[in-house]
Amino acid sequence: MQIEAFPSATFGTDEAAAGTPGSAETFPLSRNLQRRAHAIIPGGAHTYAKGDDQYPLLAPGFLARGQGCRVWDVDGNAYVEFGMGNRAIGLGHCFPRVTEAARRALDVGCNFTRPTPYEINCAETFLEAIPAAEMVKFCKDGSDATSGAMRLARAYTGREKIAICADHPFFSTDDWFIGTTPVDGGIPETIKSLTLSFRYGDLESARALFERHPGEIAAVILEPARGDDPPPGYLSGLRQLAHENGALFVLDEMITGFRWARGGGQEVYGVEPDLSCFGKAMANGFSVSALAGKREVMRLGGLDHVDFPRVFLLSTTHGAETHALAAAAETMRVYRDEPVIAHVHAMGRRLRLGAEEAIRRHGLTGHVGIVGRDCCLAYQTLDAEGAPSQAFRSLFLQETIRRGILAPSLVVSYSHSEADVDFAVAAIDGALGVYARALEDGVERHLVGRPSQVVYRRYNTPDGLAPGKR
Repeated sequence: MQIEAFPSATFGTDEAAAGTPGSAETFPLSRNLQRRAHAIIPGGAHTYAKGDDQYPLLAPGFLARGQGCRVWDVDGNAYVEFGMGNRAIGLGHCFPRVTEAARRALDVGCNFTRPTPYEINCAETFLEAIPAAEMVKFCKDGSDATSGAMRLARAYTGREKIAICADHPFFSTDDWFIGTTPVDGGIPETIKSLTLSFRYGDLESARALFERHPGEIAAVILEPARGDDPPPGYLSGLRQLAHENGALFVLDEMITGFRWARGGGQEVYGVEPDLSCFGKAMANGFSVSALAGKREVMRLGGLDHVDFPRVFLLSTTHGAETHALAAAAETMRVYRDEPVIAHVHAMGRRLRLGAEEAIRRHGLTGHVGIVGRDCCLAYQTLDAEGAPSQAFRSLFLQETIRRGILAPSLVVSYSHSEADVDFAVAAIDGALGVYARALEDGVERHLVGRPSQVVYRRYNTPDGLAPGKR
């Protein structure tokens, strides 16, 4: 199912784009909601990636609705979106088959004191899509799943330490991961010491870790890939290394699952994890995540074993909401029935090629880069010296927003058409013209307000350093 092409944005015209950036008056309702939100919600949002500090001043603060690949903010400005709910929307907003499945489930009630057949239906649909998994447990977000995987690994191996890939930015909101970031306030040092790190694509890095901590590591966890594909044999080699040292091999498939392929990165790269964690695109934005894996490990969270102590694995009041599981099962059936994966790869490739051509045309090859797999693109923004720059990222976002696209990343969905992608390429081309001028006469002359900031900073200061220590 395809949504018709996005005809034009109600915000951002060629005439406006050619002049001075707009002002905060473009978003009056958003500004009012932002003030109210910060008064009662820490950070003003419930996800750090959605926070005001992640966007330029001239950006919509609140979105009101979405349809396909389009979104409208509370002030009525329209955009073609390329964030897609932080990669959770694989099919498109309000995708009919999925929303209808959720509505039908709501007619019978959303939560009960005993299981419902929706749980079996969704589990069977999931396991059919992920052949390496033998059992699955559903939960609500990615952190539930990855933290459950670490608990299982520790119980199964009798070990305490976890090895995480240092090149992958996020695994969980829980202490075992957040303690490794600069935002480690409130996490005991004893917890931080239990998490170790290795480098992606470097087997010797992981081997050295096992040599320094013999018999102590319960699991290695990483994403199958983020940007480039893994080196040939790397994932299978890391799995073998983990097993030789008595550790479990765990894949975080929150992003790669149902985007790289229906069966995730493990299908693309031909590797079977002991445990794997899914979420985001598997339910097209509904709150469902999954911890799946080999029966020998997963059974420790069940009722049938007597040879290991019980593992209190995952127990969420809302983990089996009927409408969410119905949405997830229907989403997975759409991936089975329709050419979703082929389409997002094709649209992503079209977007990549168009953006790269615009970058070359503006002479910005050394300053703007398109990175990632075609189905999951992002961009790099570098300053005049070639260093990563939040100010130039903010400028690029500001200028693309003014031209009618919302692109914190360049992620496409099944609802993006060729016309939508071409519209985005034109917006990127216009934004790059401003970028080129800013390299010559200073980004501060073109960026309205402060730059966006990285999430992982210790203090809420412009440079992330403690006050008085700059």
